[in-house]
Amino acid sequence: MPEPRRRPARRPTINDVAAAAGVSRGTVSRVLNGGHDVSDAAQEAVEKAMRKTGYVVNQHARSLVTQRSQSVAFILSEPQDRLFEDPNFNVLLHGCTQALAKHDITLLLTLASSLEDRKRLGRYLTGGHVDGALLVSTHSGNPLIPELLSRGLPVVACGKPLGYERQAAYVAADDRDGANQMVTYLRSVGRRRIATITGPLDTPGGIERLAGYREALGESDPALIAHGDYTRAGGEAAMRRLLEQAPDLDAVFVASDLMAAGAITSLQLAGKRIPDDVAVGGFDDSQVALTTQPPLTTVRQSYPRISAEMVRLLLSLIDGESPAAVIVPTELVVRESA
Repeated sequence: MPEPRRRPARRPTINDVAAAAGVSRGTVSRVLNGGHDVSDAAQEAVEKAMRKTGYVVNQHARSLVTQRSQSVAFILSEPQDRLFEDPNFNVLLHGCTQALAKHDITLLLTLASSLEDRKRLGRYLTGGHVDGALLVSTHSGNPLIPELLSRGLPVVACGKPLGYERQAAYVAADDRDGANQMVTYLRSVGRRRIATITGPLDTPGGIERLAGYREALGESDPALIAHGDYTRAGGEAAMRRLLEQAPDLDAVFVASDLMAAGAITSLQLAGKRIPDDVAVGGFDDSQVALTTQPPLTTVRQSYPRISAEMVRLLLSLIDGESPAAVIVPTELVVRESA
């Protein structure tokens, strides 16, 4: 005879947890919803009972009570290939994912490189699907920022949200001071014709790093400035323009490590020795800085700290606190390229 079918094991309930912990059902519920008005002893007993019984929180049921989705959007306003080319985005994404996981919150990666993408994403984000959003690589004029703010969605930007610095929370590296540190260092080692390759001037990093370059020099020659786009190819092209405009340059501050790698390629193809003929400095201290030949002198911005601060500010906004801003210090890292 065939063996009788076994009934599936019953999933443990909140009542099972309460019985195992020796507390009321209400106490277990308060622990599951943030631990407010619960003693340390009761909190510990409930957590131990959850492990013992194998109880798993029903997130759908919880969201009906708390009106929260337990998810956050990570919005990258760049084409998809930039996500894979620029290592900074992956470091930031990983850091935010890890920080949110400690609060049992899921991070959803979304790309918004076109106007159509942003309109569609705006409708989705304000439809109750997420509790908040982390905005990365925002350009001035991005319609997502005013739309999300007007609809009351908690938002934190990575970098100053141009035009919305007083309304939106943000975390930014001290771009201006970092650029100033780099150019001041290049001058201290005897460089006199210091050029720069900027980031896009509709981004906070592009604007602030150029301002720091100019601040350190006091007065800058327009022939020593070329504009880039934070890509390796953009760095190569900008460096070729600089060599045509100012063939006597003896140093270049590049507003990202990825562009600096491209600039090094152009310099080497032009027969320039690094750093003998031209010293090169970057910005980020990404993995790219360790792969260039020679290794890149750069400005370090702490992405682990930036991601942790972004999540902290977002969670405070979700809890009803006012927007705040955090500026993270940068650090000069000297290697063989300068």
